[in-house]
Amino acid sequence: MTALPTTEPTTARAAYAELPRRAGAWFLPIAFGARLPFSMVTIGALLLVTATSGSVAQGGLASAAVAIGTAVGGPTQGVLADRTGQRPVLLVATLLETAALLALVHLATSGAPAPAVLAAAALVGLAAPQVGPLIRVRWLALTAGDPRTLRAAMSYESTADEVSFVLGPALVGVLATAGSPATTLLVAAGCCLVLGTAVALHPTAALRAAVDHRDHAPLTALVRSVALPAAGMVAMGLLFGGTQAAITAFMGDAGHEGSAGLVYAVMGAGSAVTALSVAALPGAWSQRGRWVTFAAGLTTGAALVLGAASAGSVPLLVAAVALTGLFVGPVMVTVFTVGGERAPGSRASAAMTMLASANVLGVALGASAAGRLAEGTGTASAFAVPVTAAVLLLVTGVALRERVPGVDRQAGPAGTSAAAR
Repeated sequence: MTALPTTEPTTARAAYAELPRRAGAWFLPIAFGARLPFSMVTIGALLLVTATSGSVAQGGLASAAVAIGTAVGGPTQGVLADRTGQRPVLLVATLLETAALLALVHLATSGAPAPAVLAAAALVGLAAPQVGPLIRVRWLALTAGDPRTLRAAMSYESTADEVSFVLGPALVGVLATAGSPATTLLVAAGCCLVLGTAVALHPTAALRAAVDHRDHAPLTALVRSVALPAAGMVAMGLLFGGTQAAITAFMGDAGHEGSAGLVYAVMGAGSAVTALSVAALPGAWSQRGRWVTFAAGLTTGAALVLGAASAGSVPLLVAAVALTGLFVGPVMVTVFTVGGERAPGSRASAAMTMLASANVLGVALGASAAGRLAEGTGTASAFAVPVTAAVLLLVTGVALRERVPGVDRQAGPAGTSAAAR
């Protein structure tokens, strides 16, 4: 580790240039690749179990089991990382995840009883290495005292998440077509083992290695500090899951089932672009102001999507989805930034994993609710789920206060701005 100047970059471009300088040239590509398995396993489990059991319902249960496991395992890994450092947690999680993926493939393809297959799917979610959230914690340390570079880092991370959640499912589709559904999870296991280990062993992992337990904030302080950001992330998940399920149903009714993924990717593409622009926003614009503004735009976009679906127009739907996506990235960046700023310094990892798990839980709930509405009352009604989610996100932004009484931030996320070489 070598100290870097703490002078704040004067432009967004300079702030982005700081990222590889502070973390090391190989950190960004390794960290991006290591999060791809996370975006592959949910849909991979769905395809594998559906193909081997002959039941879409069984595949859906496997996908839900992965999501539930992630919602439990994510915060658990965060708490452990705050206490022991990221390296041992990520190393153990990587090994467990690799074994769980191999077990799921073996059990599903060998005709094992459904409970055993679902238990393996839940373990896949439980052990999934929390690469994205824990990398954000490292950026909190690497950019201490440098708010513009921190905004650039959070913007980059949100963009990386968006891109991975577009590439991951696409990669699953290619591998499943070229090989089999089992191939997708075997490739995910290999990527997890190699790249997850690389992230765990990277020098930046040492930034959270030492925690002063005398200053360790109680769980109540953590919950109080990130309650609203977590609620915002649940709402974001509801929007993602609801939109994906509703678009799938709508395109199926229109006779373009194979295009559903492409339409949803339009939202991700716009989100990735605008997320990067957050670093250029003026520092005087409060996080609450950004949250409310972007959530209002998201609500407007979701309402337009609902209107396009009600009219039965595919071109209008695509246009409305593209408009909505422009607000997704900035909201995600803002919510993660608020969570990172509010979390007690000794609980940064737990806070970030809680936010990510809240999003996963919201995705599962949103997909389930939209799917039921599509089957029960019509495809267009399913788009009411993302509209509701956007309104909830707006409400949480309005309720946000600039300061949380009683939350101690004295230790900061890590206390240094060091570079890993």
